[in-house]
Amino acid sequence: MVTNQDGVKPGRPSARVTLKRIAEAAGVHPATVSRALDPEKSAMISDETRALVLEKAAELDYHPSIPARTLRHGRSATIGVIVADLENPYTARMIRGIENALEGRGIMALIAETQDDVDRMGRVISNLLSRSVDAIITTAARKGTERLLRKAYAQVPVVLADRSLVGGGLFTVAPDDLLGGQLAGKHLTDLGHRTVAEVAGPSDVSSFERRSSGFRQAAEAAGARVIEAGDTAIEPTVPEGRRIARLIFDGQETVTGVFAHNDLMALGVLDVLHERSLRCPEDVSVVGYDDLPLTAYTTPPLTTVRLPGYQLGRMAAEIAVSLSEAEGDPTDLTIAPTLVERDSTGPPVSDSI
Repeated sequence: MVTNQDGVKPGRPSARVTLKRIAEAAGVHPATVSRALDPEKSAMISDETRALVLEKAAELDYHPSIPARTLRHGRSATIGVIVADLENPYTARMIRGIENALEGRGIMALIAETQDDVDRMGRVISNLLSRSVDAIITTAARKGTERLLRKAYAQVPVVLADRSLVGGGLFTVAPDDLLGGQLAGKHLTDLGHRTVAEVAGPSDVSSFERRSSGFRQAAEAAGARVIEAGDTAIEPTVPEGRRIARLIFDGQETVTGVFAHNDLMALGVLDVLHERSLRCPEDVSVVGYDDLPLTAYTTPPLTTVRLPGYQLGRMAAEIAVSLSEAEGDPTDLTIAPTLVERDSTGPPVSDSI
């Protein structure tokens, strides 16, 4: 006989508590229970009766049926959240912001990962729509997903968070990545670096494109040369940071400053510097992007562009809820990043590497 840790034989789950059971416990009609538990109709009954119904519902551990509520009100109290990479610590910050914004509203987030695959994005969207989500928030927008997201937007509000789509016509909450790239470029050139390079993220992701544009604008305005690595990352990960860094340092140019488009790739750069016995920042300064918690504890601590991922997630959730309750016009909200200066950057002190 199978028993649980308390030595009790598991039984079948008890039946869902129904309105009829609550009505019997309260001594009222099921229709009265229905009105008492519906915020839009509770005013139709007395406060005393409503309090009695709520008391009995709590005693019976009643949980409302989401499918039934969806049928009655056309709302499921769920919002789909589509992310590119659940292993990325920055994603966790955004999800926490979304969850905390939704919790007090009695709304659940259904979270799915695309692994930055367009076909998988299509399947995820179809699954979320089949579950009657009230809105979709996605941090996984990239070139090739425009049609999928516009198709979803024809059925429910869609909010792009962190990444945007040029001409997408969708609600967007994103950091000012052009400014972020400029902050990185200006920081390196203000320190005296005149030959710099970037470890660029995937070229079909708008945020990385803008970071690159901002970095190059600032560097070239200061008279610095931006050395081409010859490739961009396939995905913004530590291994890809290593690969692109090796391309940079295998080249013929003397590079004293590197801007990585996110902190994970910056960690890859630091790893390559270590394997080649290059000092940071004496030989090469490194700037990352995101300000992940671990960047304050790397060796050396990483200078990075800070993004308010938690706040961005909260804003995206609040917009998604607002849109699911009323009509609105597509708009863009931009959040300014800031530079966090740590020990991985300093004036160039070596003439060559």
